[in-house]
Amino acid sequence: MRVLVIENYPKTTLGLVGIALDEVGAECAIARTHEGETLPASPDGFDALIMLGGAQDALDDENHPYLKYQAELARAFGDEDKAVLGICLGAQILARGYGSTNILGRPLEFGWHEVRPTDTGLADPMLSAIGGAAPLFHWHVDTFTLPPGALHLATSAMTSLQAFRIGRAVYGIQFHFEADAALVASWTKDFAAEIVDSAPDWFDRRPAEAARYGPAADAAGLALARAWVALIAAASPSGAEPARREQSEFVSEPSG
Repeated sequence: MRVLVIENYPKTTLGLVGIALDEVGAECAIARTHEGETLPASPDGFDALIMLGGAQDALDDENHPYLKYQAELARAFGDEDKAVLGICLGAQILARGYGSTNILGRPLEFGWHEVRPTDTGLADPMLSAIGGAAPLFHWHVDTFTLPPGALHLATSAMTSLQAFRIGRAVYGIQFHFEADAALVASWTKDFAAEIVDSAPDWFDRRPAEAARYGPAADAAGLALARAWVALIAAASPSGAEPARREQSEFVSEPSG
């Protein structure tokens, strides 16, 4: 099983999804677009695609010209019935690729908040993994409309469209289910300057909220990750290979 992973922002990594991929011996080829690495020309040679989060907005082609191509590449994976997972910015890029309208600059949704599956989500092979509801981590201001033909899978108090599915295994997930309590702690340190401007009380309240919500969020996040990875295996034509997640085969684009 070979998975293309697109890292769109520094320190925004696979988290719990990486654990689920390691469990099945998946090989991950990591393309770090934030470092100028190029993306492949097609889905050939890959069984699945993961697009991770970032502070960019999904329409900022002027500053991030790879966004439009990434949206097109995601759709190409889906058109070949290969599993796709977009998380936060990745979900917004995926929605763009499938003809959705991106909605920018809404009020910030940040911290652990309840995600509740819709009736459709309760029957979905991935979203049903969290049961009736779960506290999961959020960090976004942008969202999107439901892409044509997509199924609405989950909601939260602030954002009605938290997850969708297209076809068999193309998923856009707005919340950060990949971020366990340890990764959230790292983000709190690494992105302190950004957080203090938008949620200055976070540094005081995070420890108590991590203790209260972290165990349930971590369990739900890993369950979601495992459920999505199982959908890759269900359609993958290639066998599992030894896990490898730390190296990249992609090259940086010339800077000038």
